[in-house]
Amino acid sequence: MATDLRRRLPFHRRAFLLLISLSWALVVCFILFQYVRERRYKVSSLDAVLQLENVHLLDLVERPQGLDLEPLVTADLPDTLRVTLIGFDGEVLYDSYNETGHSNTVSENHLTRPEVAAAMATGAGYTIKRLSESTSERYFYSARRGRDVMIRTAVPYTYSLYRSLRADMGFLWFILAVAVVISVIGYFATRRLGRQIERLRRFAERAERGERIECLTAQARDEIDDISNHVIGLYAELQKTIGERDREHAKALHETQEKVRIKRQLTNNINHELKTPVASISGYIETILSNDRMDDATRTAFLRRCLAQCERLGKLLSDVATITRMDDGSLQMDRERVVLNDIVSEIAEEVSLQPAERRLRVNCDFGDDVAVVGNREMLASIFRNLASNAVAYSSGRDIFIHLLAEDGESYTISFADNGIGVEEEHLPRLFERFYRVDKGRSRKLGGTGLGLSIVKNAVAMHGGRIEARNRVSGGLEFIFTLKKSS
Repeated sequence: MATDLRRRLPFHRRAFLLLISLSWALVVCFILFQYVRERRYKVSSLDAVLQLENVHLLDLVERPQGLDLEPLVTADLPDTLRVTLIGFDGEVLYDSYNETGHSNTVSENHLTRPEVAAAMATGAGYTIKRLSESTSERYFYSARRGRDVMIRTAVPYTYSLYRSLRADMGFLWFILAVAVVISVIGYFATRRLGRQIERLRRFAERAERGERIECLTAQARDEIDDISNHVIGLYAELQKTIGERDREHAKALHETQEKVRIKRQLTNNINHELKTPVASISGYIETILSNDRMDDATRTAFLRRCLAQCERLGKLLSDVATITRMDDGSLQMDRERVVLNDIVSEIAEEVSLQPAERRLRVNCDFGDDVAVVGNREMLASIFRNLASNAVAYSSGRDIFIHLLAEDGESYTISFADNGIGVEEEHLPRLFERFYRVDKGRSRKLGGTGLGLSIVKNAVAMHGGRIEARNRVSGGLEFIFTLKKSS
């Protein structure tokens, strides 16, 4: 039914009905609130006047020597004011209505009266409109508790009292008039909005059919007209360059699919790489827990293997974080002047701390300072990962770092070893993520398969390119360029 209603009613009418419903709901709520508030104020004002009279009368009858009704009996009270003196036990001690010649036919205990019960509980109370059982008339009652007794005053609930307590309805007509004005303004505003939406709807239908749309603009009288004209104008311009749009779309789609493929491949590779160390750690720990009689030496050996696998996991996660940061935040990396000589010196010191069977000599022919503008951490990762690769897999004894060329924009650097090199078929894939020439040996040495990929990304971030080749004299050589100011 709601769907049929939307089809039958145009948008501007539905918007108008919604606006009117909300506006009138607010008006009704405000009127009710104001009515109750004003009436409560008038009732409280009348009660305050009667409470002043109650205080005065209590002062007359409550004396230090005891209760004295004489001043109350002889008091000159208004004819319309009824005064009742009530004991704390609920018995009526005095009623001005009886004193005027009427007989008291009601002897019911007055503690059940609402105003009397409220006065006993809180010190004061009132009842707006209650039928008196003794006079069969309706009164406005106001009661107050004194030191020895309670006193209650009442005025007849006549039509004039009803009018005085009724809320002023002048504000009601004013609010209704404002609501009518808002409704009229809302109608014209929503109708104008509906016309523009209808224009856009017709435009959308023509665009969906592929019709040619000329850039014809209506006179702009407000922001909605401006938006409509701008949208239609943009589409008209877009039709003129539809071929270029399609080519850009295809290119963007290809890039998106390639990113999705790379991310999926990276996720699968990470999952595969994590299985081996996690399985090893789990196996060692299960063995330790299930064998209470295992000697300390074996247990320590197993724990050391667990630690080695944990370190491998840590390095893998660190490399993955580096790759992710390169993919997502290369434009936000901090750049500074970095002297490559200092980085090479640090790498040489790190390599010298390797065990003797894996230690390589670092030979660098940098003369003067080779300085570039870039991210020091990323630049250091280039040389550190290349050095780690040589230490782990080259089986050589030396690392050679040469400055091959320099021009006004960049440096060309060679990083080589005198090891065994790699087969030619592997060279094009060395920089792929998780690619290993010898998978079994790489995992045994703790490699993550991400080092050379990090190198390639770090070089690209600094405006350079890198390639790998086997040296004629033996070993693997990486040649890369770094822009002086990338």
